[in-house]
Amino acid sequence: MKETLIKTLDKLNIILETLNDKQYTDKSIPPFHSSVGGHVRHILNFYDAIISGFDVREINLVNRKRDSLTEVSTKEALLHLNTVKQGIIALPQTYDVGLNVIDNLGDGDAVVPYTLGGVLSHANSHAIHHYAIISYVLNASCICVQDSSFGYNPSTPASNNIR
Repeated sequence: MKETLIKTLDKLNIILETLNDKQYTDKSIPPFHSSVGGHVRHILNFYDAIISGFDVREINLVNRKRDSLTEVSTKEALLHLNTVKQGIIALPQTYDVGLNVIDNLGDGDAVVPYTLGGVLSHANSHAIHHYAIISYVLNASCICVQDSSFGYNPSTPASNNIR
């Protein structure tokens, strides 16, 4: 599983090494006016919450550290990305470890029982979801990503041709 998570996160390298900070922080694309940097920060902070909360078996997705430097600097984002990957590697291979995840499900905070494998799987899907939004922003900005699978969820049937 860790190899898959790292492979998914490695896709950010293309983005972070291609964009300059102006492109990375551009919020001009409607309808959400969100930057690539904002999505990258959000993805990495999600993983930060898992890594930092694992030892106490409580992962708080509501009160995540929101690293503003990661949002505005591709250089800082690359450093943060590498820190996250090292944190994932340091997690145990025992994915059935139980823990609680605190999240706002739309009606206030809730404590949801998970396993480490479950929350890591959720984080991977969450990253791919944000990659799709990043891909949309880049496409609307006429910036080409050199990875045809970026933002594409492998569980989406290819026959749908939704790309």
